[in-house]
Amino acid sequence: MRNSKVVTLEEAVKRSGLKDGMTISFHHHFRGGDKVVNLVVDKLAEMGFKNLKLAASSLSDVHKPLIEHIKNGVITGISTSGLRGELADAISHGLLNEPVIFRSHGGRGSAIADGELKIDVAFLGASACDELGNACGVPRSENAKSICGSLGYALPDARYAKHVVVITDDLVAYPNLPAGIRGADVESVVVVESVGDSSKISAGAIRDSKNPRDILLAKQAAKVVINSGYFQDGFSIQTGTGGASLAVVKYIREEMLNRGIKASFALGGITAHMVKLHEEGLIGRLIDVQSFDKVAAESIAKDPSHVEVSSVEYASGVHTGSATHALDIVILSALEVDTQFNVNVLVGSDGIIRGAIGGHQDTAADSALSIIVCPLLRGRIPCVVPKVTTLITPGKSVDVVVTEYGIAVNPARPEIAEKLKAAGLHLVDIKELAAKATAIIGTPDPLPFGDKVVGVVMNRDGSVLDKIYNVK
Repeated sequence: MRNSKVVTLEEAVKRSGLKDGMTISFHHHFRGGDKVVNLVVDKLAEMGFKNLKLAASSLSDVHKPLIEHIKNGVITGISTSGLRGELADAISHGLLNEPVIFRSHGGRGSAIADGELKIDVAFLGASACDELGNACGVPRSENAKSICGSLGYALPDARYAKHVVVITDDLVAYPNLPAGIRGADVESVVVVESVGDSSKISAGAIRDSKNPRDILLAKQAAKVVINSGYFQDGFSIQTGTGGASLAVVKYIREEMLNRGIKASFALGGITAHMVKLHEEGLIGRLIDVQSFDKVAAESIAKDPSHVEVSSVEYASGVHTGSATHALDIVILSALEVDTQFNVNVLVGSDGIIRGAIGGHQDTAADSALSIIVCPLLRGRIPCVVPKVTTLITPGKSVDVVVTEYGIAVNPARPEIAEKLKAAGLHLVDIKELAAKATAIIGTPDPLPFGDKVVGVVMNRDGSVLDKIYNVK
């Protein structure tokens, strides 16, 4: 093709005008199977770049090689939704000189769209792309090697970055349409052996649990949904990651069938459970910012009622047209909840960063009913505490907390408490839950935090919510 944008990775970098000190971005739709971040940063190190800022939608265990690139000065700043694995551990102990900026998915989308987070060069992996840069997250040829489904977190980068490079392992004939990333926004296309391992897009926090406690929690959460007053024909729903919150969908299905109730849409990270209900006619539309498994990724490729949305359209707190503003019910997980209903999903009880904000802040704030599902204890670690280690989602956004020892309703929602009492559910004061956890395991020793700020947690409106200090 005469106007082909296909070049080598090195040539794409040279074309981009990338210079030391600039910001590069990536998406995480391949999750634990991502190969693009390490491939690109290795090349940038080889080319001699220094002092780059890395703005990834999230980072995980697979990005351990970034540790060496931080040590050698290639990467000196990070903006992301989450960190996991050895990279997170090293940063928690003070590896970076600058604190990591943590934003929710909606907050990141807004920051990019509004110019607060300026991206100089976006390197975006795609399952298929044509020579002019029309790209998507689903296979389009018999030579396809990867699938990730929705590219929702990459779409703001593609639209607003100064220079966009699409990296693909399946170059297809023009026109590759429909395409989430449009060729008009793309300057270069790079073909590589592999952009990601699709078998790992459901790795990490996303799991279909068979743990009896998770099943109990899911059943209790389903009872909250069913008796909340929001379980009516045309309701909308989202579930977060974590076995119990994901499993709730299975347990409300039977009641939907019994009552003849259908959901208008399901939102966010879409799973096989959601796809099943949609195919059964129980959910009208699937609004997908990230396909959480291969079933969901395959569904978006063939079903016109299963649609891809950008993170701005999904969960921006400042753009009033985002989908979370129409969300009725969200079921979310937590590492910790405190007696003020504040939630921590980012920092472990040992002070180590081990999670992601994701859409937690966004959906809790905008939904009509936000339900947090978590056990009272994880091993010898309390999950309901007097004060969370790190504030991620303010308590004013949280309506109900479901544990195996009872259900706590935020005093700001007395009408919900009355409905759940009338249904015979076991309600408790959240302070009683925290006291019970303490009675079982005692009071944990204070965490050994140092004086160095290693992370700054942003609220979705751009204000600072909390700071994370180094672990000694």
